[in-house]
Amino acid sequence: MSDIRHSLLRRDALSAAKEVLYHLDIYFSSQLQSAPLPLVDKGPSELLEEFLFQVPKERSAPPKRLNSLQELQLLEIMCNYFQEQTKDSVRQIIFSSLFSPQGNKADDSRMALLGKLVSMAVAVCRVPVLECAAFWLQRTPAVYCVRLARALVDDYCNLVPGSIQTLKQIFSASPRFCCQFITSVTALYDLSSDDLIPPSDLLELIVSWIFEDPRLILITFLNTPIATNLPIGFLELTPLTGLIRWCVKAPLAYKRKKKASLSNGHPPSKIAKDSTSGEDRDCHQLYSKLHLSVLQVLMMLQGHLTEKNLYGRLGLVPFDHVVPLVEEINRLSDELNPLNASKEIELALDRLAQALQVAMASGALLCTRDDLRTVCSRLPHNNLLQLVISGPVQQQTHGALPPGFYPHIHTPPLGYPAHASHPALPAHPALPAHPVQPFIPGMTFPYRPIR
Repeated sequence: MSDIRHSLLRRDALSAAKEVLYHLDIYFSSQLQSAPLPLVDKGPSELLEEFLFQVPKERSAPPKRLNSLQELQLLEIMCNYFQEQTKDSVRQIIFSSLFSPQGNKADDSRMALLGKLVSMAVAVCRVPVLECAAFWLQRTPAVYCVRLARALVDDYCNLVPGSIQTLKQIFSASPRFCCQFITSVTALYDLSSDDLIPPSDLLELIVSWIFEDPRLILITFLNTPIATNLPIGFLELTPLTGLIRWCVKAPLAYKRKKKASLSNGHPPSKIAKDSTSGEDRDCHQLYSKLHLSVLQVLMMLQGHLTEKNLYGRLGLVPFDHVVPLVEEINRLSDELNPLNASKEIELALDRLAQALQVAMASGALLCTRDDLRTVCSRLPHNNLLQLVISGPVQQQTHGALPPGFYPHIHTPPLGYPAHASHPALPAHPALPAHPVQPFIPGMTFPYRPIR
């Protein structure tokens, strides 16, 4: 590697970067012939950091920077390399060696270049780069995945109005990337503050993807060898938990945002108020569509978990994530005051109850009713949630029941005692027959309108 480095030092930045990719291609292609998962040695990593990320090897040397045109040309070189490389295994390991965080000073340059590369791949629809990015999102700690998601949202939702349509078109080109992008976005925007409410364009994009094909959010789960013990600190296998959080917290988060705008001492004008209310109304409709799609996906899961022999062994909606969600709902409900946000609280709890019930029934949520009762005990009262956490119980076998009689299928809700059966009421005596009034023709009927 030292000979290669000396030859690269005599080149300009762009040709040196292109030459590094060429040498790495040869190096990893030969390594893959002897080992399915070759380790990246220190030598190739140092070449990448010095000639692609412009991090000098000597600590005392000043950092080198590419100008905007050179950076654009470098991104084009990298896009073309991944497009032309036909072996998927070589592409994957080189992408990983380029952009896997190393915990050193090159990580900032590495993440900045990755965001620009993936953004360019979206713009020019370079599917191999998007597929590599999807695998990278799956294998990289979530804190870095969130940074990539934020860079893409900034480029396609905030920087240029209308550019979200470009991002929307990759749905058919790389569904795997779309699935991982949704997972990372739901980890980024958790609705814990007004700044972390997803932009309306981004929300509309994700709802349109999922509503068109709800199975999109299961692509990573269905195409990945899975162990029952998932690694901690990485993105989840599906965005289900994040999407449930969005649907459940949205009514309360938007109510909190509206309350904050009214209490800042600057009441909005009528035009701004009408625009904001219309946008919020559209967002609430989108969350309703999203909630329906999430329930549909949850109902599919029992068959898929059974096929993978994971039913009852793998919870795709982890109970450890349900607990903080319930705590956040309880905190938001107290903060908003039930007297002023009763409709929003009722809607949030209804959605929570539906998601919990369907997730438990499909095997996506592994917990007992007692666990749910303990976690949900401090939430405001909600009839549907009470039915869900009480659950069906086995009744004793009854003898012959009169027609039209059905035994209770649910235990009484929490806080309400079971009522003893009422004694039979005495039979009423028969009423005397009314005399038949004869019809008298020609008799007028006094009519007076009610005043």
